[in-house]
Amino acid sequence: MLKTKPLPLDGPWADGFALDVHTTSSQYIGDDAYGHPQFETVRSPVGEALYQLKYRADKSVAAELCQTAAEFVKSKHWKPTLVVPVPPSRPGRHLQPVPLLAKGIAKLLDCPYGDKCLLKVKDTPELKSVYDYTERLEQLKGAYAVETDTTRDQDVLLVDDLYRSGATLEAATNALLRKGKATRVRALTFTRTRSNR
Repeated sequence: MLKTKPLPLDGPWADGFALDVHTTSSQYIGDDAYGHPQFETVRSPVGEALYQLKYRADKSVAAELCQTAAEFVKSKHWKPTLVVPVPPSRPGRHLQPVPLLAKGIAKLLDCPYGDKCLLKVKDTPELKSVYDYTERLEQLKGAYAVETDTTRDQDVLLVDDLYRSGATLEAATNALLRKGKATRVRALTFTRTRSNR
């Protein structure tokens, strides 16, 4: 299992945590031959494993990430009846880490996996380039459709990879509670940024 330093997340969910920060430090070390700034980045153990999965397509780290998350859920005595991934922001990506990880967590918790019950139905810009939280929420208004027959009366564990401002997680949670009639939503992200941007 990976070492974690869980951080509480505030939002409309009943409980929410990130397992750790994504990076612990990032230091500018100069520009490359093309004038692009280069950084020496140190990531948390969870952040490094997530980086290898997401940007290096290294599936060998997925099992340990799932095990770490599942053990955390058990330690909190959460008893989800449905595990739901936040839909990908870039649907064309060859390897989608969040559904892969959420499915693995569901299996370890012996819990149903709802991969099609929360769907992104509206194109939005990449939110990492939108800095105003209210604007992020506005961009996400009406972005999610919910399969209410699947989510009604469920205790949902909502899984995402990275918590930045919380706008995506908030919009997804509200969709599950309001449209999906879920009894409760608990939010779990693998990492969070050190700032809310």
